[in-house]
Amino acid sequence: MNITKENVDALNAIVKVDIVAEDYQDKVTKVLNDYRKTATIPGFRKGHVPMGMVKKQYGKAVMIDEVNKLLQESLNKFLVEEKLDILGNPLPKVNDEFSWDAEQFSFEFELGLAPEFNVDLNAETVKQYNIVATEELIEKEVENIQTRYGKLISLEAGEEQASITGTFVNEEKGIDKKATFAIAELNGDANRGMFIGAKVGDVVTLASKELFEDAHKLQNVLGVSHDEAHDLDVEVQLTVEEINKTEKAELDQELFDKLFADGSVKNVTELKEKIKEDAEKQFQQQADQQLLNAVTESLVANTSFDLPKEFLQKWLQTAGEKELTAEEAVAEYEKSEKGLRYQLIEGKIMKDNDIKIDYAELVEYAKGFIKAQMAQFGNMNPEEKELDDIAGRILSNQEEARRLQEQLVSQKLVSFFKDNMTFDTKEVSYEDFIKEVYNVDANQ
Repeated sequence: MNITKENVDALNAIVKVDIVAEDYQDKVTKVLNDYRKTATIPGFRKGHVPMGMVKKQYGKAVMIDEVNKLLQESLNKFLVEEKLDILGNPLPKVNDEFSWDAEQFSFEFELGLAPEFNVDLNAETVKQYNIVATEELIEKEVENIQTRYGKLISLEAGEEQASITGTFVNEEKGIDKKATFAIAELNGDANRGMFIGAKVGDVVTLASKELFEDAHKLQNVLGVSHDEAHDLDVEVQLTVEEINKTEKAELDQELFDKLFADGSVKNVTELKEKIKEDAEKQFQQQADQQLLNAVTESLVANTSFDLPKEFLQKWLQTAGEKELTAEEAVAEYEKSEKGLRYQLIEGKIMKDNDIKIDYAELVEYAKGFIKAQMAQFGNMNPEEKELDDIAGRILSNQEEARRLQEQLVSQKLVSFFKDNMTFDTKEVSYEDFIKEVYNVDANQ
């Protein structure tokens, strides 16, 4: 057998594999002998079928199978030994003169080669956000906690801090929905005033247009679609069924211990510090994701290299479950080119800087993820064996294992970028971060 490689250019090559009869004949003979031992042919005892008959019936099919096995094994071995960094998979070249009746064969494969390039981590300055929990946010969360752990009191008449439960009706629009809302959520003094002093059994007529400060609240309360809620302009009748008020929980040790069973909070100051710490930990995850996105965009934009475009488009035609037309493959390439470029950049950064993940690290990462999930359900101290068992089950699922591995890689890359890149750091509130990065109001 002889394998040679010829470079077409820096990004494309042809590998030629020459196979002669001596390379595969012994294996073919062994398979045919095994067939002979088990073949059942009328007129012959089992194991006594003439070899000529076995060859005539099975010889060509066995030879083709063994040549293909040998071809695949030798090609894979060649790519590994030559340390060829290829994109996609080798594509066989069609040879119209090829015949399986010959005793020696020549096969040619097209290769798409990964480009060589350098990565400049500081080609441009990327913006990094430091999201801080504002006093306003902390105070709002303290109030939310007091309300959440507060006591619900039934009222005889509506007042400013009360909530109303009742059924909204509009026959024309098919609205018949029971809902609860706070009087303070209503838009405008006139609407809120209708419920001050209202009693159970009262029927109040309201205009749906701009009834609530947030149009999404109207959607939930009336049970209409998102689009309807924004344009709905009808009268609805609300029959008041309940009037309640939440008496906020006291900020005392009993409440602190409900929130933090380990006794780590003993006063309001410590409670606010905990809220700030927990909030900023969650904000950091979002800031890190935004940073990774921004770095990705910057590296792709500032790292220049060519790709074996025509080869990849040809490879995409047969790479998926469904074969694509040439036009579909071109469109798919254009959609995936940016992602491929970043994969190559990421791979080079990880290789050049020895960033890698071993299985033990992945297990520990999975266990940390599991502990966080269990803590949400009140299990703060799971046993190590339980964590190991759950982690083992999760990582036995290839899709879950890949997802966790990608998360861990992203985490390592973010740490690497923070240590090796120069950023334009901006301190912002969470609301300003959402507005600036996603152009969305955080309160919507």
